[in-house]
Amino acid sequence: MSKLPDWLERVGSELTHLGEKLEERRSAEEADGGPGGTGTASHGSAGADGHPSPGQVPPPPDYAPAVAARPDPVAAVPWGMRVAAEAGWRLLVLAGTLWVLMRVISAIQLVVLAFVAALLVTALLQPTVARLRRAGLPRGVATALTAILGFVIMGLVGWFVVWQVMENLDTVSSRVQEGIQELRRWLLHSPFHVTDKQINDIAKNLSDTVGTNTNEITSAGLQGVTVMVEFLTGMLLAMFSTLFLLYDGARIWQWTLKLVPAQARPGVAGAGPRAWRTLTAYVRGTVLVALIDAIFIGLGLFFLDVPLAVPLAVFIFLFAFIPLVGAVISGALAVVVALVTQGPFTALMVLIVVLAVQQIEGHVLQPFILGRAVRVHPLAVVLSVAAGGMIAGIGGAVVAVPLVAVTNTVVGYLRKYSQESAMKAAPRQQDESPAGAGPAVPPRQAAEPAPVPDPVPDAGGPLLGTETAE
Repeated sequence: MSKLPDWLERVGSELTHLGEKLEERRSAEEADGGPGGTGTASHGSAGADGHPSPGQVPPPPDYAPAVAARPDPVAAVPWGMRVAAEAGWRLLVLAGTLWVLMRVISAIQLVVLAFVAALLVTALLQPTVARLRRAGLPRGVATALTAILGFVIMGLVGWFVVWQVMENLDTVSSRVQEGIQELRRWLLHSPFHVTDKQINDIAKNLSDTVGTNTNEITSAGLQGVTVMVEFLTGMLLAMFSTLFLLYDGARIWQWTLKLVPAQARPGVAGAGPRAWRTLTAYVRGTVLVALIDAIFIGLGLFFLDVPLAVPLAVFIFLFAFIPLVGAVISGALAVVVALVTQGPFTALMVLIVVLAVQQIEGHVLQPFILGRAVRVHPLAVVLSVAAGGMIAGIGGAVVAVPLVAVTNTVVGYLRKYSQESAMKAAPRQQDESPAGAGPAVPPRQAAEPAPVPDPVPDAGGPLLGTETAE
């Protein structure tokens, strides 16, 4: 107990010494500006001798390098690469969407082709329905008369072709055999030194090939039966679709517009009449051009005494609906028939007739009849026909060009419509902007106004709520 006061005295002296040091540090900070002042105490300041004061952090040396902060990763990527990446993933999304769409179309290819065929037939028959209705007939009666008349005409054409083929089949067969014998005699006396034994060997090999591939031929025949059943099913679907499109096309179009988002509905409603006019012009122009081709080439075949002149003319008419490719196939078929039945000279004359008519068609008839409404670049025609043929065969090749023409019309109208909508919104934004603000649109756009597209259906057939005047 005697040592307790000494211990307390030492503790008190230590506390007193510590308080003095704190007072000295507080006085030094107040002299340098304080912790929140403008002084440099936080960074350390050198004394008179160049050394830092007690309790202060020395500043970094002058030779120390400045360490810059790392940039944002987005800012480190070049602008062009960022644009390419943004466009790339959007293109991937579009490609995936198109792939899924094509898979769906392939799964229901028969239904899609039947409906597209119904659209083409409707575009051809609708003007007749319009004329009958203007004559005072009810809509149902006009539709029934037009559809029945159209289907009867197409059926009669098909029956006439089959009848002509069956009537001339024996004559063509005998002439083909004569042509083969003539070819054999020419090969025996030709400079190629072909012997009779080699010709017989070739004929024997062909016979053996047919005999060994009987199963494949039988399966091909069964597959042909399946194709015929699918063809009849698609034809029935196309007939029923045509009836409903002719009779109730207006309500079908209005219901289709309800599926479109409200913001895009005015543009789609305005693009519909233009698309229908383009499709109608294409179908009617193609039918007229194909009819002229068939008549003139058929007359040439008739005067040259080529058998099956009328069926060949019908085939030329049907194949004319396949741009570029159809004319080549039908013309080659006519030349081959003339070659095997009438000889090389007649085949050469048929070739001249076919080429002359096709040249007149390409340079006179199509530009004059089809006009600018469905003008498509030849490269687009070739690529679309090739793509349509690869996707859906002959049906895809037939509908490829009208699809491209309609798409071209719709895209052009929607572009003009969006420009016009932007120009209409520009004066409103300028009126709402504060005084002194610049114009909302560039002067060049304001000086070149686009034509005002009508956003509501104005004409164009049964799918657009109104009827054409023709």
